[in-house]
Amino acid sequence: VQLQASGGGLVQHGGPLRLSCAASGSIGSINALGWYRQPPGKQRELVGSVTNDGSSNYADSVKGRFTISRDYAKNVVYLQMNSLKPEDTAVFYCTAHARTSTGWSLYWGQGTQVTVSS
Repeated sequence: VQLQASGGGLVQHGGPLRLSCAASGSIGSINALGWYRQPPGKQRELVGSVTNDGSSNYADSVKGRFTISRDYAKNVVYLQMNSLKPEDTAVFYCTAHARTSTGWSLYWGQGTQVTVSS
């Protein structure tokens, strides 16, 4: 599975931003797509994910502000971020949880920087 993220950039406090991530390769092996982020100087953390049946989960810090959606026809997952805060500044990574010949793996895309100005 290959993942290509896009859409990062600089946004003002309170503004919106949408990230996109296109999946390719063994699409049929994917059971969930999601996003992680890594703030400067901190560990990587889960933002949220959505399964093939549409079930989603979010970190408490983003609930009500961020929404993950999928375009199943295009194999794209989106992260709509609203009411952004400076503490949302991070490198964002899209992920795919997919079956492999030996079990399950979490695949990572390249990161995309999101910077929220105060």
